[in-house]
Amino acid sequence: MAKIKNNLKSRYNWIKNLVAVLISVFYFAPFYILLSLSFKTRSDRTSHWIFPKEPTLESYAYAFKNGKIGLAIYNTLIITVISVILVVMIGSIASYPLARRKTKFNKTILSLIVGVMMVPPLSVLVPIYKEMIALKGVNTYWGIIVLSVTYNLPLAIFMFTNFISAIPKSLDEAALIDGCSQFMIFPRIILPNMMPVVSSVLILTGVGIWNDYSFQLYILQKPSLKTITLAMSTFFGESTNMAAAAAAAIIAVLPVIILYLCLQKYFIKGSMDSAVK
Repeated sequence: MAKIKNNLKSRYNWIKNLVAVLISVFYFAPFYILLSLSFKTRSDRTSHWIFPKEPTLESYAYAFKNGKIGLAIYNTLIITVISVILVVMIGSIASYPLARRKTKFNKTILSLIVGVMMVPPLSVLVPIYKEMIALKGVNTYWGIIVLSVTYNLPLAIFMFTNFISAIPKSLDEAALIDGCSQFMIFPRIILPNMMPVVSSVLILTGVGIWNDYSFQLYILQKPSLKTITLAMSTFFGESTNMAAAAAAAIIAVLPVIILYLCLQKYFIKGSMDSAVK
């Protein structure tokens, strides 16, 4: 019996490894094609699966010079960094009383916040656009930053609230006994323990804002304010340049990949801890 069980277990592990390899190949294939295309010339019509024998940076140069990718990355960085900082600051501060005071009013507020997460942003795009015109927020950094913060706060508050709820209240009480004021408990005691969930919020909201297209398309109409997603759309038209589009896509995903690699050890822990409660 033991031998049969070992054989079944080894066969199961072999099948599991094979499935894992197939899934990995399925997900990495588009990135390989993207990389292969980015090193080809525009006139190269060989198969996308064949890596060029003589790789060239011509498409990357075209993306920076004609596609204005450098300016687009600069604009996107400003919007993303400021928006994420505001989301983390406002979301963490708002979540502390919601997590510590379990009143019916706070539960209702949290339910409304979660309900807002279910509303598709495009369904309210028309009234938001009219409001931004009235406030003169179109074609401004602050206009798109306000929208980005508003639509990413519910997720941040939800994750922060669940994470803080898992932190024992005894830490707050011990801090009060040691002479810490009520207003200093959060920045000195709670916030330092929130690094895993802060990293998760940074990644989730940062990637969402970096990849946003719908809001940026309507709010940022000036060529000088184009973000990375808007700049990439210029490569597709009457004269589609697939090689330059692939190069622009590689440039666009690099900051996101670097951010994830730097914060990955906190990401999974923070996502799990904020969803357990």
